[in-house]
Amino acid sequence: MIDISQSIATIINFILLLGVVTYFLIKPVQRILSTRQQDINNRIKKAKDDEEKAEALKNENTKLLRESKEKGRTLIEEYKVKAEKVSNEIIRDAKKEASLIEERSRNEIRLEREKATEEMKKQIIDLSLLMSAKALEETIDEEKHRELIKEFITKVGI
Repeated sequence: MIDISQSIATIINFILLLGVVTYFLIKPVQRILSTRQQDINNRIKKAKDDEEKAEALKNENTKLLRESKEKGRTLIEEYKVKAEKVSNEIIRDAKKEASLIEERSRNEIRLEREKATEEMKKQIIDLSLLMSAKALEETIDEEKHRELIKEFITKVGI
């Protein structure tokens, strides 16, 4: 039958074994599990924080990119306006220079024309003198006079 002392000893042994197992096995395992749970929770929290930071950085980078693009467009427009001004200034200077060259050319042509006219007058005077000298050397009859005038007109080119 069942012996009470043996049952009490078994219960005491069971309680002692339960205490030893709890102290040396269950409590360290619980501490390890608790530490592991805490570490996992910290990692999850850190991952969420990193995700939020990454999202904030992404939004900031997107904003900076938009601002940079806008600044780029603004700079391009400014440079286009500056380039157009420079282009217009170059064209205006070129037209002014072309006008000056044209004016100088007209003056040169006018001077050359005057020079040619003066040269022609000089030749006419020389021919007149030559004709007068011939006329004085000879007695001129009307026919001779007409011949000299035709010769004079031929030489002058009238």
